[in-house]
Amino acid sequence: MARPVDSVSRSVRFTRFVVRRLAAALLLVFVVASGSLLLAQVAPGDYASQMGGDPAVQAAERHRLGLDRPLVEQYAGWLRRSVTLDLGDSFQYRRPVRDIVGERARNTAILAFVALMLATVVGIPCGILTGSRRGGVLVGSVRAASLVLLSVPPLITSILLVTLAVRTGFAPISGSLSGARLIVPALALALPLAATLERLQAQAIRDALHRPNMFAALARGIPRRRVVWHHAWRLSLGSILAIYGVMIGSLFSGSFAVEIVTSWPGLGDLMRQALTVRDTNLVAGCAAAGALFLALGVLAADIAHAAIDPRVEGDAA
Repeated sequence: MARPVDSVSRSVRFTRFVVRRLAAALLLVFVVASGSLLLAQVAPGDYASQMGGDPAVQAAERHRLGLDRPLVEQYAGWLRRSVTLDLGDSFQYRRPVRDIVGERARNTAILAFVALMLATVVGIPCGILTGSRRGGVLVGSVRAASLVLLSVPPLITSILLVTLAVRTGFAPISGSLSGARLIVPALALALPLAATLERLQAQAIRDALHRPNMFAALARGIPRRRVVWHHAWRLSLGSILAIYGVMIGSLFSGSFAVEIVTSWPGLGDLMRQALTVRDTNLVAGCAAAGALFLALGVLAADIAHAAIDPRVEGDAA
């Protein structure tokens, strides 16, 4: 009779854990969007001042956009609209910010997904290899490559890849959006992440292989390859999943610089345009979308980690 009670108790704890994490995610999006809007508003100048020309025309445009109202009043109006997911209109494009950000967020999400999958496919197996073997030419080469990639930020990687693409033509960096256009920005994002995953997975595998049950499995004659890939890797999944949320955050922060360098039409390029012309509504919308991606990534990683390791629910209580 105790098992159903335990099962219900676990379900309640898990539900509360998800609700707390979801509330924290929503709070993160609100704080980031609000902070970005306020910082853009208090900075010297505004959208109307970027127009140049007759001061009277600037004043009329400033009045039309409501930029001559007190800062508190502007922020209060933005808060009222944001409750209904109305982020206002872009000053530059004269279209709803929600529509513009939605279009660009889709491109950023595609880029981030491809980069994350590529990093996972490369980084996890390499980490299992270097973590389960003591040495060798292959292991040393993988570790050296990881060290180099970890030392080079995505901005420099993207510049190098763009230069290589222009000189060799192995991938286009302009033109219509296609799978080929994804090669350069996806590689620029994926390579440092793959190196990070390799290091984390290698350490997790080493820790798992030093557990008593792993020694017992090897003593019973189970092949080492099976112990590594079927048992030790499963034990290491918890620590890997826990870091995926942070990696997704770094992925999107790095994608902003990569998108600008590689001319990928995502949130990063849109944020640059918005900051250049002081389009405050669009700045807040881009920041909110980036924070939403980060929050959803951390939330998904936390839920997956809690599903694998129930102790996480108790630690977060």
